[in-house]
Amino acid sequence: MSETLLSHAVGAVKRARRTAGRIRRRVERINTVPALGAKGRARPTLKPVHLSVLGGRTFNLAVPSPRRSVEVASAFLIFERRDQRHIVPMELESQPHGPMLLTATAGLRHARHDAPEASGPRLTDGVWRLTVEISDTKGRRARFGINAPVAHAADGPTLSAPPSPSSGAVFRPMRSVDGQSMIKVTGPRVGAELIAFDLRWDRISVRGRLLAGASPAEFTTEAVRRGGTNSVPIRTEWDGDRFAFDVPLDAMANGRGKGVWDIQMRSGRNRIKIGRRLSDVRHPKKVFRTPFRTIATQGGALLRVHAHLTAAGNLAVSSTVISTKETV
Repeated sequence: MSETLLSHAVGAVKRARRTAGRIRRRVERINTVPALGAKGRARPTLKPVHLSVLGGRTFNLAVPSPRRSVEVASAFLIFERRDQRHIVPMELESQPHGPMLLTATAGLRHARHDAPEASGPRLTDGVWRLTVEISDTKGRRARFGINAPVAHAADGPTLSAPPSPSSGAVFRPMRSVDGQSMIKVTGPRVGAELIAFDLRWDRISVRGRLLAGASPAEFTTEAVRRGGTNSVPIRTEWDGDRFAFDVPLDAMANGRGKGVWDIQMRSGRNRIKIGRRLSDVRHPKKVFRTPFRTIATQGGALLRVHAHLTAAGNLAVSSTVISTKETV
């Protein structure tokens, strides 16, 4: 290898290392919050074997017991924020090798936007500290913080912190500047979640629901032609916060050979697009694939339509009029 090629190779390795370092520091900053004040002296900490929030709302924790199994009477996981506390019992799991594991699984709920009857800790917006409290057989209690796992730069088909499918709130594992595990809760924004759309031979039927307590009385539904200002109103049926409608293909195709339409809702000057967002899919357009369909509408038009999700997860419909002897 010549000296020139060797110099280029060494330079490329150095640049790659610098880039990896910048990405690692950026991920740490994104997932780091200020240290929360704790009363008294600093607590001892436990290093988790596993800590995650799966499916947007299922919290899982496993930590090794700092006490011998014969000494532990009970253990609890505590979510703390200011004067709020939620306590979750932990399971004591003996291991054939190594210390006993203390495990907890809890369905996290948003205090305002999840149904009142839903079980699990009901958390408000903000940052929550995680604490493990252990009682021994003599009635003595000890409290431990939880070390934050190493943050990883996620680059896969799923999101590292997807929204809760029930409320749209986000329960994101974070770390404080002193290395403690936290849960940051962010409430949902007003939106319209697509539940399903059915491709039939004569129409496209859409079902969905409003998020974040939005009132159905405030919204009207419309199809807006992309690249222009034309819009077609959509008659919508409501059942509480849930809606259903048929896409007005006849009106959308009237006098137009081809077009792409975004399906959305309007409240005054505010518009929200209907889309699939309450999932852990990173690239919805690549995953939720739908077929093209030839549809004969009630108005007598023959259309080639494609109801699909955009890269941002929004519902769109492309429509092309198929010429026939009657339309030529």
